[in-house]
Amino acid sequence: MTAPLPAPGTAPREPAAAPVRSPLRRRWTRLQEAAEAGMSTAEYAVGTVAACAFAAVLHRVVTGDSIVSGLTDLVDAALATLS
Repeated sequence: MTAPLPAPGTAPREPAAAPVRSPLRRRWTRLQEAAEAGMSTAEYAVGTVAACAFAAVLHRVVTGDSIVSGLTDLVDAALATLS
């Protein structure tokens, strides 16, 4: 939809001016935008490395001899109780 045409013999209306922003406000906005640039990629990389390290430690613990023998004893005791 287009804007209505001005009446004949009248000057067209000027668009409303944008609010004036102080130079300090513009500078602060630019600094905030620049501070966040590239942060998400680094955070995802650190999170991925931490998750992989935790998974490796957990795998090592669960497949260790003491855990396997403990779980085997627990299952044997539970089966012996049921029979």
